[in-house]
Amino acid sequence: MKLRNERQHARHSAAPDAGPGPPTVRAADAGLLLLRLTVGLILAGHGAQKLFGLFGGHGLEATGKGFAVLGYKPGTFFAGLAGASEFLGGLGLALGLLTPLAAAALIGVMINAMALAADHGLWAEKGGMEYPLTIAVAALAIAAVGPGRLSLDLRFPWRNGGWLPAAFALVAGGVGAVIVLALKG
Repeated sequence: MKLRNERQHARHSAAPDAGPGPPTVRAADAGLLLLRLTVGLILAGHGAQKLFGLFGGHGLEATGKGFAVLGYKPGTFFAGLAGASEFLGGLGLALGLLTPLAAAALIGVMINAMALAADHGLWAEKGGMEYPLTIAVAALAIAAVGPGRLSLDLRFPWRNGGWLPAAFALVAGGVGAVIVLALKG
């Protein structure tokens, strides 16, 4: 009886391996999927606004003019880079595909957004950096814990996250952001 209760507990717990038999979908996996889909698809949509003018966006040319006003010259190049990072990084995060790289792309864009908003403080109602900070931390957290069983990264070594995928996401995103900030007109 005790062994049976232990098996039932293992099947319903957050343990990484519930034992022999087909893998079960854990609440943690469903929660990670929900987080990845929400953050990833919102950022992919944001990138699609910049690149393609979808979802009420202005498209690459108009977004490029806005980037130029913010000091990112040539504006169209930097708007395309930001849009592609958001679009591809967001899709990668949503699908759980190349998760550390997807997280790095989003972290890099969000660091640039935080640099623009830093003078306005933290809160969004004053133009602060609360939104990009939240997105960057969410992307880093997903890289750290891994995308979960409900992802396309299931067969890759970073599927369970860890210090190395988190460090890669943070360092690659940070280096990318520093390069963009250094190149900005």
